[in-house]
Amino acid sequence: MSTCHCSSMWGGAARPVVLVGQKVLKGQLLAQSQVHISAPIHAPVSGRVTAIGEVTAPHPSGLGLAAITVESDDTDRWIETDPVADPFALAPEEIARRTAAAGVVGLGGATFPAAVKFALGKRLAVHTLIVNGGECEPYLSSDDRIMRDFAEQVVEGARIIMHAIGARDALVGIEDNKPEAMAAMAVAAAAFPEVKIRPVPARYPMGSDKQLIETLTGKEVPADARAAEVGVLVHNVSTCAAVYKAIRLGQPLVERIVTINGAAVAEPGNIFAPLGCLVDDLLAYCGLKEVPARLILGGPMMGTLLLHGRVPLVKGASGILAFTAAEAAVPEAGPCIRCGSCTRACPMGLLPLEMAAHIRAGDLDGAVGYSLSDCISCGCCAYVCPSHIPLVQYFSHARGELSARERARLRTEAGKRLAEARLARLERDAREKAEVAARRKAERTAAKARSGTVKPEEETT
Repeated sequence: MSTCHCSSMWGGAARPVVLVGQKVLKGQLLAQSQVHISAPIHAPVSGRVTAIGEVTAPHPSGLGLAAITVESDDTDRWIETDPVADPFALAPEEIARRTAAAGVVGLGGATFPAAVKFALGKRLAVHTLIVNGGECEPYLSSDDRIMRDFAEQVVEGARIIMHAIGARDALVGIEDNKPEAMAAMAVAAAAFPEVKIRPVPARYPMGSDKQLIETLTGKEVPADARAAEVGVLVHNVSTCAAVYKAIRLGQPLVERIVTINGAAVAEPGNIFAPLGCLVDDLLAYCGLKEVPARLILGGPMMGTLLLHGRVPLVKGASGILAFTAAEAAVPEAGPCIRCGSCTRACPMGLLPLEMAAHIRAGDLDGAVGYSLSDCISCGCCAYVCPSHIPLVQYFSHARGELSARERARLRTEAGKRLAEARLARLERDAREKAEVAARRKAERTAAKARSGTVKPEEETT
């Protein structure tokens, strides 16, 4: 793999700090965050910057994505790192600063900057850290692999996060179909009674934050609230390992374990992959038995459909699936028979058939009234639908339309505020000019009055 594409995928885009032709080392800063909710980008390999421009985004739209291309020199020479012998001697603010500088984000898929969640947990007095090992999507096993092979890093990273947010306990939720991971984590956590390993049912979507919180603590996160508001904070097991590397080893986030799977793959498995490498290169590394009929970045239920494999691996991608035509076959959608299967399957207790009916009728506000915003896009409703209706696509379309409507409203309000400000400025300028003119007129009148009262003999003397 000779070329890597790196770009910011969450929040504001990072600003490049390197130039084309510049030589870089592995872990060197390539692009710096410009806003609070963003993450810096570091070189996943040592080599030379060959381009700064757009590449195809890992998204069904196929739109462009700002990127920095680095050609590897195949030596993987690291920058000089700044390891910390005792992370627990650092102030929580310093841990957050180092985590942010390392570009660590949520590796479960959301890619929200980890340091921002640290600050949120500190501000809302979080008492429990939940470590998410509930990898529930079919085909994926990267989290299972990191718990089995790097359990000490996961536990140490969880303890560092606990120190950063002031949590007293950590609950590690692992699905009960992962006995090897559970055993390895139990051994790694044996010396730390504050870190508790908890089996959870192997039931989709157990990896969702709200479902995991309710299973482990019995607390239900309100619809319009954050998990931190009920005293808990959730971080993925891979994120914990990344925090360990960022603090203990001083290494920024430049690689991750990714699952390569699907019937089209010759040798499926989990590999350490540099962030930004092309999907095609990873598939070539594992080998293909046939040309994939469908490529998915992530899991089959919540992953992103790719138009082709010339797209970069991003931080939140835990898997790459290459499906054959048989695996990718989707039956033609039929009419809704109102059987209620989608309602029974929805883990959020929503009414997908009613939301879909309102969306089909163009009544987006009606869909919002049925709590569209609470949908987690898990795909359970579409999976069980006997009519094969693409319900999640309806909901994603509706949320996109609502977002566009909101952006249009904000633009209209901003334009209105600018027009009102301009009118107020013109009125103020006119008033000030009138005041100046009146003051000058008054001064001239006063001067004439004074000159008219002066006697001629006084003027000669």
